[in-house]
Amino acid sequence: MGADLSFFGLIAGASIVVQLVMFLLLAVSVLSWTMIFRKRSAIQEAREAADQFEERFWSGGDLANLYHQLEPRSGELKGPAGIFVAGFKEFIRLRKQSGIDPMSVLEGAQRSMRVALSREVDQLEIHLSFLATVGSTSPYVGLFGTVWGIMNAFRGLGNVHQATLAMVAPGIAEALIATAMGLFAAIPAVIAYNRYSNDVERLEIRYDNFLEEFSSILQRQAHA
Repeated sequence: MGADLSFFGLIAGASIVVQLVMFLLLAVSVLSWTMIFRKRSAIQEAREAADQFEERFWSGGDLANLYHQLEPRSGELKGPAGIFVAGFKEFIRLRKQSGIDPMSVLEGAQRSMRVALSREVDQLEIHLSFLATVGSTSPYVGLFGTVWGIMNAFRGLGNVHQATLAMVAPGIAEALIATAMGLFAAIPAVIAYNRYSNDVERLEIRYDNFLEEFSSILQRQAHA
C-alpha cells in the first residue's frame, strides 16, 4: 500500500520534531492574525478620535470650556485630545503660580504634551515588534523543520539496498510543509508590520503637528 500523501496524512506521518515545528508555526500564525486585526482596529479608532477632536478644537469654541468638558475623561482620551488636556492642565497650573515668566509656563506645557505624545505613540506601537519578529524568524523556523525532515528521510535510505523516489518522496514532502507554514506565518506579518508602521508614523506626525499648533496658541495666551 502506498504512503498517504494527503496534506493531513503527511503532517500525521511527520517526525515529532517536525510536528512540533508545525504546531509552533500554526500557533504563531493564529496569534499573528489576532494581533493584525487588533492593530487595525486600534489604528482606525485613533484616526476617528483624532478627526472628532480636531473638528471640535478648530471649530472656534472656547478652549477652557473644551478642557473642562474633556478633563473628567482624561484617562480615556486618545491622540490629540489627550495631548490637549495634558498641555492645558499644566498651562493652567503654572499660570496660577506667581513669579513664573510666560516662557517657563509655555515650556512646562510643552513638556507635558511631549510626555503625552510619547505615551500615545507607545500605545500605537504595541504588538508591532511581535509582527516584525514573526516576519523575520518564521521562515527560519520552518526551514529548520524542513532540514530535520529531509535529514530523517535520507537517514532512512541508509537502511535499504535499493533507494527509490517513492521511498524518499513522503519524507521530503512532509518536511517541505514546514517551510510552507513558515512562509504562511511570515508573509502576512511582514505586510502588516510595514503597513501599520507607516500608519503609526503618519499618526505620530499628525499628533506632533497638533502639538506645535497648540503650542503657538498657548504662547499667545501666555503673553496676553
